[in-house]
Amino acid sequence: MSEQRVGHIGLGAMGRPIARNFARGGRRLVVRDADAAAQQRFVDENPNAVGASGFADFADCDVVVLVLPTSDIVDDVVLSDGGLLGHLQPGAVIVDMGSSVPTRTQRLAEAAAAKGVRVVDAPVSGGVARAEQGTLAVMAGGDAAVVDGVTPLLQETGSEIIRVGPVGSGHAAKALNNLLAANNVLVAAEALLVGKKFGIDPATLLAVLNAGSGRNQATETKYEKFVLSRSFDSGFAASLMRKDIGIALDLAHDQGIAPVLGEAIGQVWNSAVEALEPGVDQTAVVRYLEQAYGVSLEG
Repeated sequence: MSEQRVGHIGLGAMGRPIARNFARGGRRLVVRDADAAAQQRFVDENPNAVGASGFADFADCDVVVLVLPTSDIVDDVVLSDGGLLGHLQPGAVIVDMGSSVPTRTQRLAEAAAAKGVRVVDAPVSGGVARAEQGTLAVMAGGDAAVVDGVTPLLQETGSEIIRVGPVGSGHAAKALNNLLAANNVLVAAEALLVGKKFGIDPATLLAVLNAGSGRNQATETKYEKFVLSRSFDSGFAASLMRKDIGIALDLAHDQGIAPVLGEAIGQVWNSAVEALEPGVDQTAVVRYLEQAYGVSLEG
């Protein structure tokens, strides 16, 4: 069992399996979630974990992992009056494994450094299934020595730890990855819908795509299980994908680039989220395109 004391904040769709991987690795965990019932369920299921009643309970932690949905929530948890940063000891490390805004991560790191606390951004890719298996891809940004110190922890939930660069670069890489992933979902839907209109069975065309050069992560892992089955429950909200697309586009604009295809992806995704019911899964964007094109992949 590791002697490193680890805190974990955020027990949602991704945070819960990530924290469970840490617990299975023998980590002594202090956990917190805005949903008190979710926090208690995790504690009940994992004997190595204790629930936190407030941020003061993280004061003795060497590392605190955040798996939170937005930079606003990260800043509220870490920087607000009475927040996490006010309780951590110098030398502690905050590891943000969510999808945050790179420039805000840099500002967070500056604020933390003034208190002697270091920040590593370590967002992940692979979805809930790979989180459950402990085989996520982790994109780490931060000082090399600090990343070295948390790498054994990250390896308990990730099979591939990719060092991207200085703090903030992990979050930049994650946003750009999700821009491409969002495109894959959309373009696969368009190909299948055109094929269906022509008379090709969607499952048959999907098999063609996955046997050919058009295959991608969306066609290989999402379409059969979540789209053609009509379950639309891959475990990642369409609104969160829209957020990540926005982060990637803002990053591009900051670099003086106006990405034509990226802007089109953003427009379609934004329209889909606005048209569909709140809280839908990312794969439900296919339903929006079905309505727009007047053809369904169902049946």
